[in-house]
Amino acid sequence: MKSKSTTRLAARALSLVAVIALSACAAGNDRNANDPLEPMNRAIFSFNEGLDRTVAKPVATAYVEVMPKPLQTAVGNVFSNLGDIGNFANELLQLKITAATEDLVRVAFNSVFGLGGLLDWATAAGLPKHHDDFGLTLGHYGVPSGPYLVLPLFGPSSARDAGGLIVSSAMSPTTFFPLAASTPLFGVNVVSTRSRMLGATDLLELAALDKYSFVRDGYLQSRANALDDGKALPDYVDPSRADTAAVAQDASEAQAQPQTAK
Repeated sequence: MKSKSTTRLAARALSLVAVIALSACAAGNDRNANDPLEPMNRAIFSFNEGLDRTVAKPVATAYVEVMPKPLQTAVGNVFSNLGDIGNFANELLQLKITAATEDLVRVAFNSVFGLGGLLDWATAAGLPKHHDDFGLTLGHYGVPSGPYLVLPLFGPSSARDAGGLIVSSAMSPTTFFPLAASTPLFGVNVVSTRSRMLGATDLLELAALDKYSFVRDGYLQSRANALDDGKALPDYVDPSRADTAAVAQDASEAQAQPQTAK
Protein backbone atom coordinates (compact mmCIF):
# COMPACT_ATOMS: atom_id res chain seq x y z
CA MET A 1 0.00 0.00 0.00
CA LYS A 2 2.76 2.34 0.95
CA SER A 3 4.59 1.46 -2.25
CA LYS A 4 1.56 2.32 -4.41
CA SER A 5 1.14 5.69 -2.67
CA THR A 6 4.80 6.45 -3.18
CA THR A 7 4.51 5.52 -6.86
CA ARG A 8 1.48 7.77 -7.34
CA LEU A 9 3.27 10.67 -5.58
CA ALA A 10 6.35 10.20 -7.74
CA ALA A 11 4.21 10.10 -10.89
CA ARG A 12 2.48 13.32 -9.94
CA ALA A 13 5.80 14.99 -9.17
CA LEU A 14 7.17 13.94 -12.55
CA SER A 15 4.04 15.27 -14.26
CA LEU A 16 4.41 18.60 -12.48
CA VAL A 17 8.07 18.84 -13.51
CA ALA A 18 7.10 18.08 -17.11
CA VAL A 19 4.43 20.79 -17.10
CA ILE A 20 6.88 23.35 -15.69
CA ALA A 21 9.53 22.39 -18.25
CA LEU A 22 7.06 22.68 -21.13
CA SER A 23 5.88 26.06 -19.84
CA ALA A 24 9.45 27.32 -19.65
CA CYS A 25 10.11 26.19 -23.22
CA ALA A 26 6.94 27.87 -24.41
CA ALA A 27 7.90 31.12 -22.67
CA GLY A 28 11.34 31.01 -24.27
CA ASN A 29 9.85 30.48 -27.72
CA ASP A 30 7.35 33.33 -27.15
CA ARG A 31 10.06 35.99 -27.37
CA ASN A 32 9.10 39.13 -29.28
CA ALA A 33 10.36 38.96 -32.86
CA ASN A 34 11.23 42.67 -32.73
CA ASP A 35 13.45 42.13 -29.70
CA PRO A 36 16.18 39.60 -30.62
CA LEU A 37 18.60 41.34 -28.23
CA GLU A 38 16.31 40.94 -25.21
CA PRO A 39 18.90 39.61 -22.72
CA MET A 40 21.20 42.58 -23.37
CA ASN A 41 18.27 45.00 -23.44
CA ARG A 42 16.98 43.73 -20.10
CA ALA A 43 20.40 44.25 -18.51
CA ILE A 44 20.56 47.85 -19.79
CA PHE A 45 16.93 48.38 -18.75
CA SER A 46 17.82 47.30 -15.19
CA PHE A 47 20.79 49.70 -15.18
CA ASN A 48 18.57 52.57 -16.35
CA GLU A 49 15.94 51.66 -13.76
CA GLY A 50 18.52 51.77 -10.99
CA LEU A 51 19.80 55.15 -12.17
CA ASP A 52 16.27 56.50 -12.41
CA ARG A 53 15.35 55.17 -8.96
CA THR A 54 18.42 56.60 -7.23
CA VAL A 55 18.96 59.85 -9.14
CA ALA A 56 16.39 61.01 -11.70
CA LYS A 57 13.18 60.28 -9.81
CA PRO A 58 14.29 61.79 -6.46
CA VAL A 59 15.52 64.94 -8.22
CA ALA A 60 12.30 65.21 -10.25
CA THR A 61 10.21 64.71 -7.09
CA ALA A 62 12.13 67.46 -5.29
CA TYR A 63 11.69 69.70 -8.35
CA VAL A 64 7.90 69.25 -8.22
CA GLU A 65 7.79 69.91 -4.48
CA VAL A 66 9.99 73.04 -4.57
CA MET A 67 9.19 74.66 -7.91
CA PRO A 68 5.84 76.51 -8.13
CA LYS A 69 3.51 75.00 -10.72
CA PRO A 70 3.45 78.13 -12.98
CA LEU A 71 7.24 78.05 -13.18
CA GLN A 72 7.20 74.32 -13.99
CA THR A 73 4.79 75.06 -16.84
CA ALA A 74 6.95 77.94 -18.08
CA VAL A 75 10.10 75.79 -18.11
CA GLY A 76 8.30 73.04 -20.00
CA ASN A 77 6.95 75.60 -22.49
CA VAL A 78 10.44 76.93 -23.26
CA PHE A 79 11.80 73.50 -24.16
CA SER A 80 8.61 72.63 -26.04
CA ASN A 81 9.11 75.77 -28.12
CA LEU A 82 12.70 74.78 -28.88
CA GLY A 83 11.48 71.30 -29.80
CA ASP A 84 9.12 72.78 -32.40
CA ILE A 85 12.18 73.78 -34.45
CA GLY A 86 13.12 70.10 -34.83
CA ASN A 87 9.48 69.23 -35.53
CA PHE A 88 9.41 71.85 -38.29
CA ALA A 89 12.63 70.53 -39.88
CA ASN A 90 11.47 66.89 -39.90
CA GLU A 91 8.00 67.70 -41.20
CA LEU A 92 9.59 69.75 -43.98
CA LEU A 93 11.82 66.77 -44.84
CA GLN A 94 8.70 64.58 -44.95
CA LEU A 95 6.93 67.15 -47.17
CA LYS A 96 4.20 67.64 -44.56
CA ILE A 97 3.79 71.24 -45.60
CA THR A 98 0.73 72.04 -43.49
CA ALA A 99 2.24 70.62 -40.28
CA ALA A 100 5.60 72.28 -41.00
CA THR A 101 3.92 75.64 -41.53
CA GLU A 102 1.97 75.27 -38.27
CA ASP A 103 5.15 74.53 -36.35
CA LEU A 104 7.01 77.45 -37.90
CA VAL A 105 4.15 79.76 -36.92
CA ARG A 106 4.11 78.20 -33.44
CA VAL A 107 7.81 79.00 -32.93
CA ALA A 108 7.42 82.57 -34.18
CA PHE A 109 4.21 83.18 -32.22
CA ASN A 110 5.46 81.77 -28.92
CA SER A 111 8.93 83.30 -29.24
CA VAL A 112 7.56 86.81 -29.82
CA PHE A 113 4.29 86.94 -27.93
CA GLY A 114 5.11 84.18 -25.44
CA LEU A 115 8.27 85.88 -24.14
CA GLY A 116 10.71 83.42 -25.67
CA GLY A 117 8.38 80.47 -25.21
CA LEU A 118 7.56 80.93 -21.52
CA LEU A 119 3.88 81.17 -22.52
CA ASP A 120 2.27 78.82 -25.02
CA TRP A 121 -0.09 81.21 -26.80
CA ALA A 122 0.07 79.15 -30.01
CA THR A 123 -1.84 76.22 -28.52
CA ALA A 124 -4.41 78.59 -27.04
CA ALA A 125 -4.77 80.13 -30.52
CA GLY A 126 -5.60 76.71 -32.00
CA LEU A 127 -2.23 75.77 -33.53
CA PRO A 128 -1.72 72.03 -32.82
CA LYS A 129 1.47 70.68 -31.27
CA HIS A 130 3.23 68.04 -33.42
CA HIS A 131 5.87 65.51 -32.44
CA ASP A 132 8.38 64.47 -35.10
CA ASP A 133 12.01 63.39 -35.14
CA PHE A 134 14.55 62.09 -37.62
CA GLY A 135 13.78 58.47 -36.73
CA LEU A 136 10.22 59.04 -37.98
CA THR A 137 11.59 60.84 -41.05
CA LEU A 138 13.68 57.76 -41.88
CA GLY A 139 10.62 55.57 -41.33
CA HIS A 140 8.56 57.85 -43.59
CA TYR A 141 10.95 57.01 -46.43
CA GLY A 142 10.80 53.27 -45.80
CA VAL A 143 13.78 52.64 -43.54
CA PRO A 144 12.82 49.66 -41.32
CA SER A 145 12.95 50.13 -37.57
CA GLY A 146 15.31 47.22 -37.05
CA PRO A 147 15.61 45.45 -33.70
CA TYR A 148 14.36 47.03 -30.49
CA LEU A 149 17.16 48.56 -28.42
CA VAL A 150 17.43 49.89 -24.89
CA LEU A 151 20.11 52.57 -24.85
CA PRO A 152 22.05 53.37 -21.67
CA LEU A 153 20.59 56.58 -20.16
CA PHE A 154 18.38 57.23 -23.22
CA GLY A 155 16.02 54.26 -22.74
CA PRO A 156 13.75 52.63 -25.36
CA SER A 157 14.80 52.94 -28.98
CA SER A 158 15.42 50.91 -32.14
CA ALA A 159 18.26 50.62 -34.63
CA ARG A 160 16.61 53.26 -36.82
CA ASP A 161 15.68 55.59 -33.95
CA ALA A 162 19.16 55.33 -32.40
CA GLY A 163 20.67 56.52 -35.68
CA GLY A 164 18.05 59.24 -35.96
CA LEU A 165 18.85 60.39 -32.42
CA ILE A 166 22.20 61.75 -33.61
CA VAL A 167 20.58 63.88 -36.31
CA SER A 168 17.72 64.93 -34.02
CA SER A 169 20.25 66.13 -31.44
CA ALA A 170 22.01 68.16 -34.12
CA MET A 171 18.68 69.85 -34.95
CA SER A 172 18.30 71.09 -31.38
CA PRO A 173 19.27 74.77 -30.99
CA THR A 174 20.94 74.03 -27.64
CA THR A 175 23.53 71.91 -29.50
CA PHE A 176 25.07 75.14 -30.81
CA PHE A 177 25.23 76.78 -27.39
CA PRO A 178 28.55 76.86 -25.51
CA LEU A 179 29.08 73.75 -23.39
CA ALA A 180 28.78 75.81 -20.20
CA ALA A 181 25.23 76.76 -21.24
CA SER A 182 24.02 73.64 -23.07
CA THR A 183 24.93 71.20 -20.28
CA PRO A 184 22.81 72.81 -17.53
CA LEU A 185 19.99 73.40 -20.03
CA PHE A 186 20.06 69.70 -20.91
CA GLY A 187 19.94 68.80 -17.21
CA VAL A 188 17.01 71.12 -16.50
CA ASN A 189 15.10 69.67 -19.46
CA VAL A 190 15.71 66.10 -18.27
CA VAL A 191 14.41 66.96 -14.79
CA SER A 192 11.42 68.87 -16.19
CA THR A 193 10.50 66.03 -18.55
CA ARG A 194 10.93 63.37 -15.84
CA SER A 195 8.77 65.35 -13.41
CA ARG A 196 5.84 65.25 -15.84
CA MET A 197 6.06 61.44 -15.95
CA LEU A 198 6.03 60.77 -12.20
CA GLY A 199 2.38 59.73 -12.14
CA ALA A 200 2.71 57.43 -15.15
CA THR A 201 5.72 55.56 -13.79
CA ASP A 202 4.15 55.19 -10.34
CA LEU A 203 1.07 53.65 -11.96
CA LEU A 204 3.27 51.41 -14.08
CA GLU A 205 4.87 49.96 -10.96
CA LEU A 206 1.41 48.77 -9.88
CA ALA A 207 0.01 47.80 -13.29
CA ALA A 208 2.77 45.81 -14.99
CA LEU A 209 3.78 42.28 -14.07
CA ASP A 210 6.77 42.56 -16.43
CA LYS A 211 7.75 46.21 -16.58
CA TYR A 212 10.33 45.64 -19.32
CA SER A 213 7.84 44.03 -21.71
CA PHE A 214 5.19 46.61 -20.92
CA VAL A 215 7.52 49.53 -21.70
CA ARG A 216 8.87 47.82 -24.83
CA ASP A 217 5.42 47.09 -26.24
CA GLY A 218 4.23 50.59 -25.40
CA TYR A 219 7.23 52.13 -27.14
CA LEU A 220 6.92 50.00 -30.27
CA GLN A 221 3.20 50.69 -30.53
CA SER A 222 3.56 54.42 -29.96
CA ARG A 223 6.26 54.64 -32.67
CA ALA A 224 4.12 52.65 -35.11
CA ASN A 225 1.21 54.93 -34.27
CA ALA A 226 3.32 58.07 -34.84
CA LEU A 227 4.67 56.75 -38.14
CA ASP A 228 1.14 55.98 -39.30
CA ASP A 229 -0.08 59.48 -38.32
CA GLY A 230 -2.18 58.14 -35.47
CA LYS A 231 -3.94 55.41 -37.45
CA ALA A 232 -2.24 52.40 -35.82
CA LEU A 233 -4.41 50.51 -33.35
CA PRO A 234 -3.12 49.54 -29.88
CA ASP A 235 -3.14 45.78 -30.45
CA TYR A 236 -0.75 44.92 -27.60
CA VAL A 237 -3.35 45.02 -24.82
CA ASP A 238 -6.76 43.54 -24.24
CA PRO A 239 -9.44 46.00 -25.45
CA SER A 240 -11.13 45.77 -22.06
CA ARG A 241 -7.97 47.25 -20.55
CA ALA A 242 -7.26 49.83 -23.25
CA ASP A 243 -6.41 52.38 -20.58
CA THR A 244 -3.13 50.53 -20.02
CA ALA A 245 -2.05 51.59 -23.52
CA ALA A 246 -1.79 55.19 -22.37
CA VAL A 247 0.16 54.11 -19.30
CA ALA A 248 2.58 52.13 -21.45
CA GLN A 249 3.10 55.04 -23.81
CA ASP A 250 3.67 57.53 -20.96
CA ALA A 251 6.03 55.10 -19.27
CA SER A 252 8.02 54.54 -22.45
CA GLU A 253 8.34 58.30 -22.82
CA ALA A 254 9.53 58.51 -19.25
CA GLN A 255 12.17 55.87 -19.93
CA ALA A 256 13.22 57.79 -23.05
CA GLN A 257 13.19 61.18 -21.37
CA PRO A 258 16.89 62.03 -21.88
CA GLN A 259 16.35 61.41 -25.61
CA THR A 260 13.35 63.75 -25.61
CA ALA A 261 15.24 66.30 -23.62
CA LYS A 262 18.13 66.83 -25.98
